[in-house]
Amino acid sequence: MIKEQTTPSDKSGYSLRDGTIASEIAWISKYDPDKCLLRGENYLWVKRILDLFLTIISSPFWLAILLLATFAVWHESPSRKVFYKQLRTGKGGNRFWMYKFQTMVPNADELKPMLMHLNVLEWPDFKVPDDPRVTKVGKILRKTSIDELPQLWNVIKGDMALVGPRPTSFSPDTYKIWQTERLDVTPGMTGLWQITHRGESEFKERLLIDIAYIQHRCLRLDIEILFRTFASIFKGKGIT
Repeated sequence: MIKEQTTPSDKSGYSLRDGTIASEIAWISKYDPDKCLLRGENYLWVKRILDLFLTIISSPFWLAILLLATFAVWHESPSRKVFYKQLRTGKGGNRFWMYKFQTMVPNADELKPMLMHLNVLEWPDFKVPDDPRVTKVGKILRKTSIDELPQLWNVIKGDMALVGPRPTSFSPDTYKIWQTERLDVTPGMTGLWQITHRGESEFKERLLIDIAYIQHRCLRLDIEILFRTFASIFKGKGIT
């Protein structure tokens, strides 16, 4: 069974049993890391090797898409940078540059305060439905998750894994003590939250989903999350 998360230092009362979260991710209870052949450091080493193997073997496919997307972004706005980098928080609270395709207008950061009243998530999260800052090409790249492809460079460097909690843009100082468990693992391009709630959850809910992944993570779970991610992309849901 999925262990119920208690948050004694947090007054919000969130737990995995709130709403439908527990039922939506109940399927991960079949994965018990303690019963797997690969545990601890052995699991981490094989996970890293698998990340590099899958990234390299699929490179002819994603490099072709990368080139096409690069041309599309450049063609839409030749004076704008094609790639966008942002500081994210990784394992141990270490900050690193995460790469994405540029999908917004050049002055997107300047326009953010003007759109703050439309934010549908609890701060420090920020999400505006039909964000007017997103370009036409950017909408396509986001819907298909192609905008995330440059993060394969982060995977190669070791800043990220293919599967894990998504790295946050805000610093580790924002985390409460119980939330720092999320920082015990390498962040990923996709994860349990991406194949269940995507951009629909508050940060606290995402944290609990990520912590549930951490407690059950094993190679078989990682592989299933990858397959479910591809299924979501092909259905046009994308990942966030």
